[in-house]
Amino acid sequence: MVGKQQAYQDYKDSNVGWMGAVPSHWEILPCRSVVKNLVDKNEGAKDQNYLSLMANVGVILYDNKGDVGNKKPDDLSKCKIVKKGNLVINSMNYAIGSYGMSAYDGVCSPVYIVLDTNSELVEQRFALRLFENSTFQKYLATFGNGILEHRAAIGWDDIKGAYIPLPTKLEQKAILSFLDYETAKIDTLIAKQQQLIALLKEKRQAVISHVVTKGLNPNVPMRDSGVEWLGEVPAHWRVSKFNYEIDFLEGPGILAYDFFEEGVPLLRIQDVKEQFVTDDYKTFLSPSKVKDKWDHFRVKLGDLIISCSASTGLVSEVDLRSVGAVPYTGLIRLRPLTNRITKDYIFFIVQSNMFFEQINNLQTGSTMQHFGPYHLQQMYITLPSLDEQKNLVRHVKRVIADIDRLIEKAQQAVELMQERRTALISAAVTGKIDVRCWQAPEPSKNINNNN
Repeated sequence: MVGKQQAYQDYKDSNVGWMGAVPSHWEILPCRSVVKNLVDKNEGAKDQNYLSLMANVGVILYDNKGDVGNKKPDDLSKCKIVKKGNLVINSMNYAIGSYGMSAYDGVCSPVYIVLDTNSELVEQRFALRLFENSTFQKYLATFGNGILEHRAAIGWDDIKGAYIPLPTKLEQKAILSFLDYETAKIDTLIAKQQQLIALLKEKRQAVISHVVTKGLNPNVPMRDSGVEWLGEVPAHWRVSKFNYEIDFLEGPGILAYDFFEEGVPLLRIQDVKEQFVTDDYKTFLSPSKVKDKWDHFRVKLGDLIISCSASTGLVSEVDLRSVGAVPYTGLIRLRPLTNRITKDYIFFIVQSNMFFEQINNLQTGSTMQHFGPYHLQQMYITLPSLDEQKNLVRHVKRVIADIDRLIEKAQQAVELMQERRTALISAAVTGKIDVRCWQAPEPSKNINNNN
């Protein structure tokens, strides 16, 4: 039983591990009985409406995707045709939520799996809910082939023989109504928490930005910084070039054939997400090759690592776990170049609006969404005295600690609600709860309404 929902009275063993017991009157059918694999190609590239899949979003128009993910191919003739109502699955990323039902006619990547539902047996959206079941996703992922678990590709041959539980169409409609109502409530709560997280992050960045550009004393004399976008700064502060005070180096480009299962850790963007670089390494390099080619890229204790993505603001410090690792291309190592600046002050500079506004200005007219050493060479930073830097850092750490606690609490709430959502879908589509008699509650009436 999930929540207040009751189980069915009679069950039978499905003899399918991931499914468990199902209501005794439900059918257990292979996917090929419920969905059909569509492989029609866009001959002559007649259809130019290219569709994309975004994890946890679904099928969207490519033009609405923005500059993320894979690029639209120049030749659309090899793409698969998609019709409104078709299920589309990214064969590489299905297990991390890259699937959906298309609301459009168009074409998609030839590596995607396009499925049409058997309307005699299944409601279109019930088929979507079946493929939305995370337990089923994990089961199918075991058939995938790939170096990384979340990048293991599945194909129609893996899907077609997999068994799924299937109630009557009337019962499917009841389950859909229940899930539509309950998941909408959860999604609303998740959206509110995510909005709160966004506001807290904005407040966090505003606190950092104010401190590293204006300081703590509102009565201190100010002067023109000489930099148009920066405006006035405390009169006793210096304004210096980024590359005069901070040493930086982007990681090398390394090809896949240099990846090993052991050796020198290769830092990836997923390792730069917390205060300290994580040690959850997935890729390693040959020690001898590192010594010959990439030894000067190896990080030292206290180095800072940032992502070249201007939108992330990610920065992590190297502790003992990561000393000697090599950052991959797309990551930049930072360390003080002079004794006029502290590592902790740099840590907050690269999280400030001062940093990102300059990147945006330097990227004006460019289609690139990333920055690199070329941009850092042209940037300016504020430079208080060492003692003042230490005072500013202490103040910022104290203030943002409370904000970070609130962010963490909201993120935990989102995770719990997402787990609840996932469990609810799984329970409903595998018959662990009986919603046949469920009805949506009547809308609450406003007792203060005098109309």
